[in-house]
Amino acid sequence: MVSWATYDLANTIFSLGVGALYFAEWLTDNAGDLPRWVGRDGSADLALALAINAAMVVVIVLGPWIGARSDHRGRRVPYLLPATILAVVPTFFLASLSIVPSLALFSVALIGFNLASVIYDALLPDVSTPETIGRVSGFGIGVGYLGSFIAVAVGALFLDRLGYPGVFRIVAVLFLLLALPTFLFVRERPRLRLEGPPPSLRTSARRLVSAWRLARRHRGVARFLVGRFLYTDAVNTLIGGFLTIYVIEELGFSSGQVQVLLLLAIVGALAGGFLGGLVVDRDGPRRTLHRVLHLWMAAMALGIVAGALQIQALIWGLGIFGGLALGALWAVDRVYMQRISPPEHLGELFGLYATVGRFATVVGPLLWGLVVTVAGLPREVALGVLLAFLVTSRFVLRSVDDEPREWALR
Repeated sequence: MVSWATYDLANTIFSLGVGALYFAEWLTDNAGDLPRWVGRDGSADLALALAINAAMVVVIVLGPWIGARSDHRGRRVPYLLPATILAVVPTFFLASLSIVPSLALFSVALIGFNLASVIYDALLPDVSTPETIGRVSGFGIGVGYLGSFIAVAVGALFLDRLGYPGVFRIVAVLFLLLALPTFLFVRERPRLRLEGPPPSLRTSARRLVSAWRLARRHRGVARFLVGRFLYTDAVNTLIGGFLTIYVIEELGFSSGQVQVLLLLAIVGALAGGFLGGLVVDRDGPRRTLHRVLHLWMAAMALGIVAGALQIQALIWGLGIFGGLALGALWAVDRVYMQRISPPEHLGELFGLYATVGRFATVVGPLLWGLVVTVAGLPREVALGVLLAFLVTSRFVLRSVDDEPREWALR
């Protein structure tokens, strides 16, 4: 379990250090070098959205395929390693080149990071039991958010001395080192290899359709994935760099204030991960997820009011409540997915689960970029769009039960 959780630690160093903080800061500082068609008045919003979207389109196609390959082979870790390398190598070279090549490297790193997450999440049943799966998931999230402190510390210690290129190199090395225990020490439980030839890349689009049909055959899975699309759209857009841009551009935060805000969010996420894992084992994933979504709604509403009224103090509420909700969300939603999915197709359905989340990560940043850069509306409106997605997701998920299923292996 501990070796598995260190990958969550590596994941969070990347997602905060690259996705949420330093790349968005570097991009904002260098927005004047962007081509005019992606930068309005030095704005980096649309450029970041396009870079994320390019990566997510690839993940949408490859996520179910790599999950189905791991199902067919009966092993996950051999697919986790190359996906991790695909994230680490481009990260090492971020900001070493001009702005457009760096955006391309960022996209490639996101592809590797997200494909690795498909496999990593599908390993959860190998390191837990049905009675402890929530606690193990929450433990991974909680340990993972310790990586956020490391990511912030890297910037505090090395940003002034080494600049952004040096910080990205350190993050890349840490990602690889902390991922190693998962490759070396996690022991997968024996599972049957599926018969027939392995899924080929040429059939990836067909596998995506097949995975969706599979989801529709099992009670609640398709509806859960629709709801997940909606709340992931809101959450991943905000933490994918747009919160950093929001507080800098709308509330005048300095780099130091951004780091303090993220540290508060990290403390909240750390607590949320552990508490969410305990609560999901006690109350089930359905009730826990609904509570988490309500907390997210309150956090985003605070952010909108803070920007509209220029009240910096309120944005700290977004950081604290959003952090709590973030840690709990990732602890509960993969347990929910595992609870309602047939074990013999867990890798494939986790591939679809990841694809749904990544498709949301296409839509959210694109909407944000269109609202701010194309329509010229305030960023508070873009944040309001994300809040509307959360409200809709809560409505969609109201009828998805989390009763244990009886599975017959086929």
